[in-house]
Amino acid sequence: MEDKAQIQEAIKVQGEVVRKLKSEKASKEQIDEEVAKLLELKVRLGGDDGKHQFVLKTAKGTRDYNPKQMAIREKVFNTIISCFKRHGAETIDTPVFELKETLTGKYGEDSKLIYDLKDQGGELLSLRYDLTVPFARYLAMNKITNIKRYHIAKVYRRDNPAMTRGRYREFYQCDFDIAGQYDAMIPDAECLKIVHEILSELDLGDFRIKVNDRRILDGMFAVCGVPDDKFRTICSTVDKLDKMPWEEVKKEMVNEKGLSEEAADQIGEYVSMQGGMDLAERLLQDQKMSQSKLACAGLSDIKLLFSYLQLFQVTDKVVFDLSLARGLDYYTGIIYEAVLTQAGVAPVSNEAQNGTNAEESVNVGSVAGGGRYDGLVGMFDPKGRKVPCVGVSIGIERVFSIMEQKAEASAEKVRTTEVQVMVASAQKNLLEERLRLVTELWNAGIKAEVMYKMNPKLLSQLQYCEEAGIPLVAILGEQELKDGVVKLRVVATREEMDIARTDLISEIRRRTSEA
Repeated sequence: MEDKAQIQEAIKVQGEVVRKLKSEKASKEQIDEEVAKLLELKVRLGGDDGKHQFVLKTAKGTRDYNPKQMAIREKVFNTIISCFKRHGAETIDTPVFELKETLTGKYGEDSKLIYDLKDQGGELLSLRYDLTVPFARYLAMNKITNIKRYHIAKVYRRDNPAMTRGRYREFYQCDFDIAGQYDAMIPDAECLKIVHEILSELDLGDFRIKVNDRRILDGMFAVCGVPDDKFRTICSTVDKLDKMPWEEVKKEMVNEKGLSEEAADQIGEYVSMQGGMDLAERLLQDQKMSQSKLACAGLSDIKLLFSYLQLFQVTDKVVFDLSLARGLDYYTGIIYEAVLTQAGVAPVSNEAQNGTNAEESVNVGSVAGGGRYDGLVGMFDPKGRKVPCVGVSIGIERVFSIMEQKAEASAEKVRTTEVQVMVASAQKNLLEERLRLVTELWNAGIKAEVMYKMNPKLLSQLQYCEEAGIPLVAILGEQELKDGVVKLRVVATREEMDIARTDLISEIRRRTSEA
């Protein structure tokens, strides 16, 4: 009985939390998260008769998308897909689950986030964690050595979702990859050009694209005295620099990962460096860095990359940043990440962590990332044949979070349908005529709608158009039918004109194309 009393008390407390958030007009996602916790407590309490109560809710880390959200999402997808196509990409699809073996050992410390499916007495399966590993498996399986492809699909991660920041357990990824043996840095530079184009076109605000190279990181670790077997684990810690201040990162390196304080301090000096081609040139002359052949190869490629980026006219947004690590195990060369830098959607910087509230507004951090992974396809090939690859993934859910907030903030109405004209009637008993006319319009490829009532009131038909944002109304009445015309009404201006029935289709096309 005590348990029940404790749960009832917890329900009371959680109810207060929800009420407080609502009174403070907190974000919908924040309120939904706390409501979900409240519902879970109610489920644990059960019904009065001791039966388990079923609560209707989406699973943790997932969400439904309403028509308005889907309209925004579609617009974003169209922008991205048209950019991919402009750069000559084709598309593929792969299964939502893979053999567990396919995904194992490809993601470093993130492997614990993979969703394993329950053993059904057959193959051991896991839900895909990203689109890159399935792509590599697809290339190896089909012996493909050259392809430029994009893939937009859902992936799954058993993460702790921060839904207010666009982080979920089920989410879309938007990938563009170039596979094949090409001259250094040309495809890599094009990937960065694509990120620049997409973020500029979506108009999310100011952004920076940070670039680094896995070889520079590994060379840096070697010259700073990191043991070979600690490279990957130290790399994962460096990757946290965008979320944690250096002091905490250093503490993790020394206390948890067993690195010497001296080595950590040397790493600290390098990871604070940012610049462009000039920084690459300076590091090539650096007493310690120049001792590493690996780092020198990476630095020479960074210089070459910046020369191509100048030709692509994107150097204004690209910065060579030695703190960029990207934790995934499969990267072998250039790596990059795009972050939003404008106020209100700034990444979690060290300054933000030191005192100021880093959670204000839409704190979305990274919105795109990628790099070169020349060894991944070889892992799947029986003969170990390598297919060099470079790619980029757009953090689409984070982009949606910003676009949705922008839509909320602006008074602009988001249309959820594309209907161009409503076929309405001014008098009773004209259902058949309305259906005849809407059929003519549909057959001509015009997006049209009709109210599902025998005798709808004209006012309610016009109000529906205003609410739904339908620009035109084709009104039929006894007189119009006699005269062989249709009264065409422009919803925004309420202007009306009689149009000959034979000219109606061309008139609708003219008016909707102008809009």
